[in-house]
Amino acid sequence: MTAGVLLYGAPASGKDTVTTALSRIDQRFQLFQRLKDGPGRTNGYRMVSSDEFDKLLDAGALIWSNARYGARYAIDKPGLLQLLDAGCIPVVHAGQPGVITAVTNATPNVRWVTVELRTDRATARARIEGRATGDLNARLQAWDETVALATAELTIDTASTPPDVAAAAIRDLACQ
Repeated sequence: MTAGVLLYGAPASGKDTVTTALSRIDQRFQLFQRLKDGPGRTNGYRMVSSDEFDKLLDAGALIWSNARYGARYAIDKPGLLQLLDAGCIPVVHAGQPGVITAVTNATPNVRWVTVELRTDRATARARIEGRATGDLNARLQAWDETVALATAELTIDTASTPPDVAAAAIRDLACQ
């Protein structure tokens, strides 16, 4: 059965860093680039116009969508299936528990491994400040609002676990 990774965590919990480490140790693991319509960071996203986003939404092609930081984000089924069909193990970043249910329901033939990344607020704050994105308070609010998962198969504290160690643990779990 095809595998995928749902990497759940608050802002600055280490999703990008761990995904980079995963791709480095096993090239089958590839970031699923979510769709984004709006301002801010573009790296790691497939940027679309408001019209394109609306068309995909109206067509029922979006598995999950949300709005934050003045932008809209989405997981599109065609994009996810494209990665899977290419033989990749998609790494989907999630900040809301509903993403996990939505993705697993939309792709029942995929064995999704759910991994929760955590870090303390002070570490998250320092990481956010280091990014210099200018939205510290909004990201800390999102950090505060991110609930712990009851269903994660693996939970990793990224303040105390090096990225390569976290990546190896995720790879081992996903490739069982």
